[in-house]
Amino acid sequence: MNSFDAAKKIYADLGVDVEKAMKRVDDIAVSLHCWQGDDVRGFENAGSLDGGIAVTGNYPGVARTPEELRADITKVLSLVPGKKRLNVHAIYAEMNGKKVDRNELTVEQFRNWIDFAKANDLGLDFNPTFFSHPMASSGFTLSNPDESIRKFWIEHGIACRKIAAEFGKELNNTCITNFWTPDGFKDTPFDRLAARQRLMQSLDEIFSVKIDPAYNKDAVESKLFGIGAESCTVGSHEFYMGYATTRKILLCLDAGHFHPTEVISDKISSALLFGDEILLHVSRGVRWDSDHVVTLNDELIAIAQEIIRHNYDKKVHIGLDYFDASINRIGAWSIGARNMSRALLMAALEPAELLAKAENTGNFTARLALMEEFKSLPFAAVWDEYCSRSGVPVGTDYVKAIEDYEKDVLSKRK
Repeated sequence: MNSFDAAKKIYADLGVDVEKAMKRVDDIAVSLHCWQGDDVRGFENAGSLDGGIAVTGNYPGVARTPEELRADITKVLSLVPGKKRLNVHAIYAEMNGKKVDRNELTVEQFRNWIDFAKANDLGLDFNPTFFSHPMASSGFTLSNPDESIRKFWIEHGIACRKIAAEFGKELNNTCITNFWTPDGFKDTPFDRLAARQRLMQSLDEIFSVKIDPAYNKDAVESKLFGIGAESCTVGSHEFYMGYATTRKILLCLDAGHFHPTEVISDKISSALLFGDEILLHVSRGVRWDSDHVVTLNDELIAIAQEIIRHNYDKKVHIGLDYFDASINRIGAWSIGARNMSRALLMAALEPAELLAKAENTGNFTARLALMEEFKSLPFAAVWDEYCSRSGVPVGTDYVKAIEDYEKDVLSKRK
């Protein structure tokens, strides 16, 4: 009996069907974020990264062109098991020599991304880009007191929703479009209300344009603070929780956008009592929203458990969101994406019936003991089998694949 068969029997004795668990996880799509490959630069050449966002490091081999970025994404897809989507920001538009400002973008600037998605059987997700642009230099976009600036960004938001709908229509796969703005005050403001009223009115105008939800669904994302907006973020959690609930759109919970001791795993069940679906941006905050590579830590496992335990597979849309240029970018992408899939499989293999019985009968001692004992179940053998069946490297083999790609491809980029 090999290690997988032995593990399968151990899980079966606890009432867990390993084959069913692997099939379940294989049907959960994880959206890879295109911006890990080029340090959130995009292809506009509009200026340096701002909006309270910082990318640390200058590891060699950054993607410089759309073709290089898509080649890197293709490599990552070959290293990560399970169903995948691709998340694109508006700054990844390809202008083909033309000058097209963000409020004038159409699906034509994203035609290559659609073709790439079709070739790789990917759904596409989308994000308006409310940063790294001259019209965002003040740090305020949709909440800007200048009506002309607000109008520009409202037009951008509307344009992005129309592009997203085209993604969904052409791919026959609903696009999730996420709205995040960096608007906020570096120092303590006198009037928080006025800025939030302007943000609400701007969003209302953007979402007043009817889009078929079969093609696009909208989400709004909060943040605690960013660089240059340490004292007040206009789009706070309370603002967007209320907005998403009353406007019946998706709330986006980002794992790095809250206080250091505050976790989104605890928020999922509450949010889904008041909304039909939510979006997750899975990252790893360290001290602040530094968007570190996702590791298999307690919070990642807890996020996956909340999704699996409550059958939220179709209600929770999972997207990754981090950008690390201090290490090989393909490695950063792959490590985080593999860990997301690993956590989902770990959660799907949880002996749920035994835990539920212990809790429902008030036997909290048994519940705690079982939770601790289950941590040492032979998960690794199942994970290796899942990777093998998915046609991706098993164990540490993917490290060599990354190193080979760096030697053959990344090292030649100057």
